[in-house]
Amino acid sequence: MKLNDLPQTFVDDLVAIRRDIHANPELGYQETRTSALVAEKLRSFGVDEVHTGIAKTGLVGVIRGKRSGGSIGLRADMDALPMQELNSFLHASKCAKVMHACGHDGHTTMLLGAARYLAATRNFAGTVHLIFQPAEEGGAGGELMVKEGLFDRFDCDRIFAVHNRPDLEIGKWGTCAGPFMAASDFFRIEVTGRGGHAARPHLVCDPIAVAANIVLAAQMIVARNVNPIHTAVVGISAIEGGSLPANNVVPDTVVMTGTVRTYDAATRDLIEARLAEMVTGICEAHRAKGVVKYDRLYPAVVNTAPEVEFARQAAAEVWGEENADANYTPAMGGEDFSFMLQERPGCYAIIGQKTTPEVLPLHNTRYDFCDTIIPNGVRYFSRLVERGLPL
Repeated sequence: MKLNDLPQTFVDDLVAIRRDIHANPELGYQETRTSALVAEKLRSFGVDEVHTGIAKTGLVGVIRGKRSGGSIGLRADMDALPMQELNSFLHASKCAKVMHACGHDGHTTMLLGAARYLAATRNFAGTVHLIFQPAEEGGAGGELMVKEGLFDRFDCDRIFAVHNRPDLEIGKWGTCAGPFMAASDFFRIEVTGRGGHAARPHLVCDPIAVAANIVLAAQMIVARNVNPIHTAVVGISAIEGGSLPANNVVPDTVVMTGTVRTYDAATRDLIEARLAEMVTGICEAHRAKGVVKYDRLYPAVVNTAPEVEFARQAAAEVWGEENADANYTPAMGGEDFSFMLQERPGCYAIIGQKTTPEVLPLHNTRYDFCDTIIPNGVRYFSRLVERGLPL
């Protein structure tokens, strides 16, 4: 089998696998069917070892090259999102309110394709660990795999992963050294006042008015507390208080939820502390009570410079020098591959799949992974191994 000339039957099989996974999506830690399918395919490809039940539904395949040597980890995520798909094509989701709207079906398929090629050719010296991770979408499956001893059992000198980007032209690859994806934190603010009649404001403590002050003050954290050269986002995404159509009733409580995105630990600490201080101060000034629950979800994805350059060279072989950008602009999205990068050097990169002027973004009800990019995804994963573990 030649990597640059993969048989059409090989590609067709992968497309069929991808569409089957898309039609049968599963949420984080519930990927039992997907995990079983991946395990069955790995065994049929002749992978040396298949280890299941890691982080509940995760699994790792092991392929040994023609000679001994180092080790490389390749990771793909498997879970879907709790969304109702609105597509009508034949491989649309069969599961109500569950959808592969982020392309994890494609990532899993590309890694399966690399597994098939590498198991058949073994043109490398060392060991490759194929890591199929559950629960990337908020479930921190990457963290759980690490906690359960992923790298103790399957040692990797370095580790790599990719994600599709619908807004990046097909045939392009990008990443950068240092922070590439942001740390992702969630918060919940509960403001408790004293409800009553809206026409008697002097007899109530209006939590809606207090919450409005908090919304405005939260924007000042980044504007007037964070160093201007450090990127950060504080966003309040939902507010709930009162009930329609009761337009003359002041509620007792207002709840707000939101997210914080940062690249460095000091800024992350600062924002968490200032948010709590602002909520407490504003609530006390209005004789209300404020409670902040702050959850640190994922740390920042921090790529190591040598691995970025190494991955760029592999990407240049696949997509061309002009299409392999190692100075790509970082994003504020979160990714739990970050937990693996805290343990091993590596590189997280993106590959473009934009083919039309209209962009259906990730997490859109009509999104679909672009099957056209599967062969080059296979080539990229495979070249990382053959370049990184040369015979």
